[in-house]
Amino acid sequence: MNIWLPLRRFAAAAVAGLMLTACSGFGGSPNASSSAARGSAAPSQSHTTPRPLAPSTAAPVATHGASTPAPHGTPPLGSWGLQPVWPFVSLAQAQVWERAYRSGGHQPWHLDPDRTALSFTRDYLGFKEIDRVSSRTVSGRDARIGVARTGPEGGTAGVIHLVRFGTGPDAPWEVVGTDDTMFSLTTPAYGSLVRSPLVTGGRISGVDESIRVTVRQPSSAAPLGTSPCCTSAGGDDQPWSVSVSFSGVRDPVLTVVASTGGHVADVERFTITAVRTG
Repeated sequence: MNIWLPLRRFAAAAVAGLMLTACSGFGGSPNASSSAARGSAAPSQSHTTPRPLAPSTAAPVATHGASTPAPHGTPPLGSWGLQPVWPFVSLAQAQVWERAYRSGGHQPWHLDPDRTALSFTRDYLGFKEIDRVSSRTVSGRDARIGVARTGPEGGTAGVIHLVRFGTGPDAPWEVVGTDDTMFSLTTPAYGSLVRSPLVTGGRISGVDESIRVTVRQPSSAAPLGTSPCCTSAGGDDQPWSVSVSFSGVRDPVLTVVASTGGHVADVERFTITAVRTG
């Protein structure tokens, strides 16, 4: 799902500061074999303007997060255009971890964007077969980490966008979305208010694709809802649409995950967005 964040709104968001809803607990397990990470609230992502899917030869379209930096760097998480997805759901929650890290070295993996991206994919999304970093671009407080399956046909399944949550040198890395090219999730719009049932959609390029959509929240190990398996799609930059019902909402922001696979693995590509519940 693609989001373009105007510079002038980032400047306004910077004035507002890093204001987020506090909640208890922090982080999840970075281990590949660990169970689904337990966050405290759900993240979200900013307003999205649906755009045609970039062809395979084009550079990835900027998604979930800032495409244009604010005057002093990455815009603040919690602004209208950039909200936290995982593992922290508020600045207060991230600061709890910072204090624990400073006092006893608690969960140092939060300072590693690679480990954070893999833990997000494996532990939170539940894509256990995705177990390696395939690409890495880190620029200051912004990172794009490609993740993939091990093996000769284990191409990049998704590119995780992360930013540092806070201003200090030990501010943890936070997932804010994915960068999408051949498979996008543009409906519902990033950061929009939703209710069940939820109509989702985007664009895809591929052959005999099989799309499944899941709705998650960080405070629950199990999905809140999953679409029937599976919706057929394919072609060159073709639209897709799936409806999914969900229940058991506790967190203010939910993660919507679309995945496709079935050729060589259950999950070969994925894309995410985040929506608000109130």
